Amino acid sequence: MAEISGLEITLFTAVLLFLAAFVAGYIDTLVGGGGLITIPALLAVGVPPLMALGTNKLQAVGGSGTSTITLLMRKQYRIQDIAWLIVSAFVGSVIGTIIIQFVDAKHLEFLIPCVIVVIALYFTFSPKASTVHREPRISRKTYGLTAVPLIGSYDGMLGPGTGSFFVLAGTSLRGQDIVTATKHAKPLNFATNLASLIVFIWYAKVIWAIGGLMWVGQFLGARMGSNKLMTVDPSILRYLVLVLCGVMLVSLYWR
Repeated sequence: MAEISGLEITLFTAVLLFLAAFVAGYIDTLVGGGGLITIPALLAVGVPPLMALGTNKLQAVGGSGTSTITLLMRKQYRIQDIAWLIVSAFVGSVIGTIIIQFVDAKHLEFLIPCVIVVIALYFTFSPKASTVHREPRISRKTYGLTAVPLIGSYDGMLGPGTGSFFVLAGTSLRGQDIVTATKHAKPLNFATNLASLIVFIWYAKVIWAIGGLMWVGQFLGARMGSNKLMTVDPSILRYLVLVLCGVMLVSLYWR
């Protein structure tokens, strides 16, 4: 047993957090929703709400960064095509993360589980996105000034489901097919994670030992997901996210 930032971390706890990050990294790369697993896991082992959000960003950078770089190396997208959107997402996330620093911890203890439950249900039962390109509903400039920074701000404040929101915005507002929207969502989500992490570090809200352990799990899980070493029905993964999220939340309240 070791004490880290006032928390008693047993071998079982360390293994649990590592596995949660690994599964989240794999699932998040394929269908999104990894934060629905990792944040409840951190809260369940006693990490304070704001610390849980900050520590989650450290490990999330490992997963989103891995999938972003992997897709870039495979020439699945071009940075110059979405550079403006990346900057917009980054700025939005910085603003959101600064705002959350001033929310009372007691409010976060209530707010975070409620948001996670709502997002988990939406994530699992939302209709499938279009598989074909359609006519955009808004211009690229409007998209970059509205939807992208708003989603970025949400990621900075809370985070779960951000990748799925970027995919939804890409398909519904920009008329992208789900494959293109998913490819573009990865670098945008990486930008929001990185921006948020920088702010959390500035406010000293990151538990490095726990975040580092989970970073390794996220990296390995995301690498497996990016390389498609396993063939799994995405709908099964979505229900798995809901089940794991439920287990973590039950553990949180049981504690």
